[in-house]
Amino acid sequence: MKIKNWQLALAAGIGAAAVALNFTSCVSIPKGAVAVTPFDKEKYLGKWYEIARLDFKYEKDLDNVTAEYSLRDDGLIAVKNQGFNYVKKEWKQSTGKAKFVNDEHTGRLQVSFFGPFYAGYNVIALDHDYRYALIAGNDLSYLWILSREKTVPPSVRIKYLELAKSLGYDTDKLVWDKHDRMF
Repeated sequence: MKIKNWQLALAAGIGAAAVALNFTSCVSIPKGAVAVTPFDKEKYLGKWYEIARLDFKYEKDLDNVTAEYSLRDDGLIAVKNQGFNYVKKEWKQSTGKAKFVNDEHTGRLQVSFFGPFYAGYNVIALDHDYRYALIAGNDLSYLWILSREKTVPPSVRIKYLELAKSLGYDTDKLVWDKHDRMF
């Protein structure tokens, strides 16, 4: 049986698409971490102040970081992050989208700022009133403490740091944001 060039090209294209689909939808949660359930999307929407983070290249040299979540017309969540680059003395802003990994009642989302590439956004701690949140990324390289206000009470800080340490996070490497500027 002779395979024609178009059949080979079609098979290669299907294989490449399968690999790309697997790569772009590969989001995870750190071992031992559990996403908040029940999760109320409506209560989570709005503005959050970043209190602390494990630093990475897209937030390097930023303070005054905020994240704002709102519903899009297509049912996804719009994500708008902004922060002040204190080295370059300029505001930086990025927009993206988020969707739930499984169901909307579990705080496991995937967020994209770059086309089809998604990263894990796992809400692993959240107070009853949706004022403070601890967010884990795909692995132990990404962690955020968020608040509806520019600070968190010491009791929340201690609780979230203890949880993060118990999962294996190096909390000594957290960058603690300043919130002293307005966008």
